Amino acid sequence: MNHYFDDNQHLKSNRKEFSFRFWCFDYSFISDHGVFSKDGIDEGSKVLLEAVKKTDIGKKILDLGCGYGTIGIILKKTYPEKQLTMVDVNSRALELAKENASRNKVDVEILKSDIFESITDQTFDCIITNPPIRAGKKVIYQMFKESYEHLHALGKLVIVIRKSHGAKSAQNYIADIFGNCEVLMKDKGFYVLCAQK
Repeated sequence: MNHYFDDNQHLKSNRKEFSFRFWCFDYSFISDHGVFSKDGIDEGSKVLLEAVKKTDIGKKILDLGCGYGTIGIILKKTYPEKQLTMVDVNSRALELAKENASRNKVDVEILKSDIFESITDQTFDCIITNPPIRAGKKVIYQMFKESYEHLHALGKLVIVIRKSHGAKSAQNYIADIFGNCEVLMKDKGFYVLCAQK
């Protein structure tokens, strides 16, 4: 069985194009089988983006588990002065992310990485993630834990997670690591959590 958090480049392709308007920009994205939310931008990502508007995310940003690129591309289009790095383990998602960055005329760095494997020496002002819940708690908690090590002093981790998928326990876990974790926004059953190093 193939999952969007696996490297599944051999899965049969069935590309889909969709448009999306956000923060006064129109976007065009291509998705495919084997990537997260292939039918359009998911509600969690929309809530995450709305919450990010309301907080200072610094200049150097990491979109951790970027999928086909929606969050990183939208952030770069909205804040062209920011430096965006986008990583994922899924080769098909990364190919789409590169294509989507080109379609939407943004200059972002897109790398294949299993969590921080390929960017061990990099640190960021903000790490943003809509974590792959179906990969399991062990994987997503590893993402949260390792994020701390890859943030500058006063850097932020911003995540979105459904209340029903363990938002409260994720908040407690992140607070144990960072010493703090606030709820930036609650909407449609999603919590956007923010912790500062």
